[in-house]
Amino acid sequence: MGDGRSLRRSVARLIRRGPFTGQPIFPSRQSCPAPTSAGRIDGRRAWPLAACEERLVHSSSGFTVPFRFAASIALLISFSAVSADDQPSEATKPASDSPAVELKKPEVDDERADDAETPKVTTHAAEIGGKTIEYTATAGTLPLSGEDEKQKANLFFVAYTVAPEGDSPRPLTFCFNGGPGSSSVWLHMGMLGPKRVELPNEPVVPRPPTKVIANPYSLLDVTDLVFIDPVSTGYSRPIEGEKKEQFHGYKEDLESVGRFIHLYTTKYGRWGSPKFLCGESYGTLRAAGLAEHLQDRYNLELNGIVLVSMVLDFQTLLDQPTNDLPFILFLPSYATTAWYHKQLSDEMQAKSVEEVAQEAREFALGEYATALLKAGDLPAEKRQEIIDRYAAKTGLAPDFVRRSEFRVPQERFGKMLLREQDLSVGRFDSRYSGPERDAAGSMTRHDPSAAALFGPFTAALYQYLRDDLRIEKEVPYEILTGKVHPWSYDEFTNRYVESATPLSEAMARNPHLKVFVANGYYDLATPFLAAEYTLSRLLPAVRRENVTMAYYEGGHMMYVHEPALEQLREDLLKFYETAAPSQ
Repeated sequence: MGDGRSLRRSVARLIRRGPFTGQPIFPSRQSCPAPTSAGRIDGRRAWPLAACEERLVHSSSGFTVPFRFAASIALLISFSAVSADDQPSEATKPASDSPAVELKKPEVDDERADDAETPKVTTHAAEIGGKTIEYTATAGTLPLSGEDEKQKANLFFVAYTVAPEGDSPRPLTFCFNGGPGSSSVWLHMGMLGPKRVELPNEPVVPRPPTKVIANPYSLLDVTDLVFIDPVSTGYSRPIEGEKKEQFHGYKEDLESVGRFIHLYTTKYGRWGSPKFLCGESYGTLRAAGLAEHLQDRYNLELNGIVLVSMVLDFQTLLDQPTNDLPFILFLPSYATTAWYHKQLSDEMQAKSVEEVAQEAREFALGEYATALLKAGDLPAEKRQEIIDRYAAKTGLAPDFVRRSEFRVPQERFGKMLLREQDLSVGRFDSRYSGPERDAAGSMTRHDPSAAALFGPFTAALYQYLRDDLRIEKEVPYEILTGKVHPWSYDEFTNRYVESATPLSEAMARNPHLKVFVANGYYDLATPFLAAEYTLSRLLPAVRRENVTMAYYEGGHMMYVHEPALEQLREDLLKFYETAAPSQ
């Protein structure tokens, strides 16, 4: 992650390019400055996401400049033992899996790949969907080459496969998280894999140590799963002599992950399988881009794409003086959050979360959007009416809404909703709340939901890799890293980053491509109305019937709430049957 000097250099580059007054400026490369101890950069909130999305700050020179942020993660967590009923069979333990020898190197280069190694293969069994599933786990790296056919990196993956019952090949799903800079741990150990992190259903910080438990909600009974860690995340690294920057960008990332998908599909003989992608957060941006890239580069057609907490257009998230769109799209998520914390009127609290969301959706897209467009021309009486209705739907004080010109950024909403209790609500998952050192501040300084989830996922992943998959390495497994920054968005200079267009192109070419979008009612990172807005604008009308929208009582990672995870599995079973009917 960058420092103050890189920030000044970036602003200087903008100045040398000349003035861009009043336009959203997207430089080709921009540092992702490290947050201060207070978690803020130039007065704006850093985003500790499983996605290092863009945020806007204002330089002293008057330019509006976007930055990408990444959160640091606490790795010093007590580890717990994995259940002994699902250990790898001795027959499948590699002969080379001998006791560790004394280390002779004084230090390890954790930014370079280990020598190429044969993936480790273990066999297991799990109870999923009411039956016993025997499966094979393959964990290790594949050598990734460039267009010049020279090896550039080793990409780490974990694959779970089940022998097909008949002649038809099983579906194959490639899974990845976001960031950019995130490993696949969240989808792997939270939603899809055969084991998951044990978490309380209530939105509280769990007491360490973390336990790894069986995941009866895994999709392994209907699809094989491959979890991918992009270069510089997880255990994926460039080889000696190769620069990591060649992988760190929107286009570069599509090329490297796409190359891995092609390589795995070819190496393991899966061209005859129905193929799916599953991405979360920035991973949805990647998945949408890959849909077209895989068609163009490899003639590889997909059957389906699962988008968890979707963001395909950064304009829907980046609030600034010249972009009112996010204020409209976040409002229903503010309303559902206020409902969860019982901050609405008795009449509103008596309604379901779906009803609250729908009423807020209608207000946001109707009178509120019109009021924002009229801005200073809005009559005083109508302005007061909008203020009162906004306050009633969001649980915020009318005077605060008035002073905010009824434009409330997420960081302020998170701080103000429970201000009288000296609590802030989470961004990842607004069900979570917690105190902050500075109760008098105007914006949130940390995310209570991130604090509750990062440690448990980290500890569980390390323990699971060692105990179940026999993966032991000296270098850190990069759960969520800032080492991918600066992240290049060269293709989007002076315009918003988006991959809705390539997804639309892919769906236009492939009439069989289905899309499933999972939305959390309490997600203040990628609000559900933003997903609805993006897809309704850009998809060909004839293909909209191929899109399934689903909503859950959870946040950005709705699957950490077990009832939501259970429902998510049921919905995905129907989706897979539609996208790849059983033969």
